[in-house]
Amino acid sequence: MRWISVVALIVFGLSLSACKVMRGEGETLRSDYYRVRRPQAHQLPKGRLFVEDEDDTLRIYLPTTSQPRLLDNRQIHNLTLYRRHFDVDVFTIPFKIRPAIAGVPPQLNSNFNAALYLGRRIDFYRFQSQTIAPHRQTRLLRSQGFGYGFFAGIGSSTINELVTRGAIGFEYEGVIVDAGLAVIYDARLFNVGIATGMDHLVDSNRRQWIYQWRPWFGVLFGLNLN
Repeated sequence: MRWISVVALIVFGLSLSACKVMRGEGETLRSDYYRVRRPQAHQLPKGRLFVEDEDDTLRIYLPTTSQPRLLDNRQIHNLTLYRRHFDVDVFTIPFKIRPAIAGVPPQLNSNFNAALYLGRRIDFYRFQSQTIAPHRQTRLLRSQGFGYGFFAGIGSSTINELVTRGAIGFEYEGVIVDAGLAVIYDARLFNVGIATGMDHLVDSNRRQWIYQWRPWFGVLFGLNLN
């Protein structure tokens, strides 16, 4: 469908621009449990490892010994850590694309919508070292997050003669409750995602509303709460 391709291109473009705005020199990793991508390449075991980031040195606590493994800027080059966790976000849905129905062409609706998102996500943290002087190296820490989950929220939609099959002769902003599925990308500055969902009009005109429980597609923007 053409409108789905447009939404995908918008999100992809935002993601590419956000990739340039990542953590850099001087940033540290939060102390927590992580997994190592390709652990054999760094002579590290599989599974969850507790990692501390202090004074340009990573302390990785191995389950088989009480002494941490210390990695300096040179040793952490191309090291990628990741962790999976539960995610809670508050999103706004700036627009929805509704497919054609009941003789009404596809609609782009920009009414107010806000939703609570619950899902699973995975965050990647990639370290790179950079030589800035003889015997002197610094590091870059780049991070990205991806997730998927459910959302539910409240919003409004324009209700008039056109979308009620002529049942009413006036126009008003109806209150709706929506729910659906979303895939998100965490650009650190903001969260953005693609969503598909359905709306429920809460008043008595829901029986004539042509979009009652009909699928729509849209874009999410929001902030990470955890």
